[in-house]
Amino acid sequence: MPNRVLLAPLAGIGNWFVRLQAKRYGAGMAVSEMVSSHAIHYRNERTCVEMLRIDPREREPAPPIAGGLVSIQLFGEDPQIMRAAAAHIAAHTDADAIDINMGCPVPKVRRTGAGVGMLANPDLAVAITKAAREGTTQGGCGLPVTVKLRSGLTPGDESGYELAHRLVAEGGAAAIGFHPRSAAVHHKGVPDYELAARLVATLGAPVILTGGLHDAHSTLAAYEQTGAAAVMLARGALGNPWLFEQLLGGRDLDSAPTRAEVLDELDWTISRAVEHLGEPRATRYLRKFYPWYVARLELDPAVAKGLNEALLAADTLAGVRGLLETHAPRYTGPLATPSASAVPA
Repeated sequence: MPNRVLLAPLAGIGNWFVRLQAKRYGAGMAVSEMVSSHAIHYRNERTCVEMLRIDPREREPAPPIAGGLVSIQLFGEDPQIMRAAAAHIAAHTDADAIDINMGCPVPKVRRTGAGVGMLANPDLAVAITKAAREGTTQGGCGLPVTVKLRSGLTPGDESGYELAHRLVAEGGAAAIGFHPRSAAVHHKGVPDYELAARLVATLGAPVILTGGLHDAHSTLAAYEQTGAAAVMLARGALGNPWLFEQLLGGRDLDSAPTRAEVLDELDWTISRAVEHLGEPRATRYLRKFYPWYVARLELDPAVAKGLNEALLAADTLAGVRGLLETHAPRYTGPLATPSASAVPA
């Protein structure tokens, strides 16, 4: 890998253009959104065409790195199907690695035994990891297989820490992405970085730290405290690709993007979403993105709230761009704030 800062798998978000955005700001590797091994095995068209798409631009040299790597994240609870899905990725994409999700706490995933449900069945977790490795060899590449998992199911549970050792020793995992929070707390609470440091000290493979890495200072502190091989940005990078620049030395740690930078990046994101999905689908899909960028425009809270509501209600992207131009214009001087009444509630 060209550096030690990665984009984490973001369910429902981490498609090719979100990965490309991270790579434009320096990410050494970007992991895809979570993809169903069953959907690949049964050749679901949307999965195989949209979710496995690796765009050629993800491979083009661009400052500050000469081409970031791409990993495809899979989830599933059946070793044979996982083997087949990994073989398909190895044979039909140019992915650099496969990641297995053993950390998703969402009930509909966990109920199937996949995601964080794997912590309750460590033998199956090892079998899934081995099957993915065998599948990539079958596909002709022998791609490295990594696993992302949480510290345990409930606070104080260290089953994820224990499983990580088995996944490396018995399953052949090349690295572990470790989120030191339990499944029960989802994204709340303080990550147990001491446990992560203990895993780094005892695991015979690289540990990639994720969880709670929301700004440059806290990320660097956690990286130093744990001794992890790399960090993987998740929610902290949503609408904030500048975080990659900060961590990699391309931007001062305390240098926030200007309003013009934020608006330009959102405009780039809108254009790529249209390219990926077509305008009608992109109009709906992008609604989850707007609050991430509006939060960085330094608007009065009431104005920001009204603008978010108006953007979510907009039924065309022309309407979205019009709202942004009217209520968050690109100022070259000190930021000014429109009155709260300027944006419909």
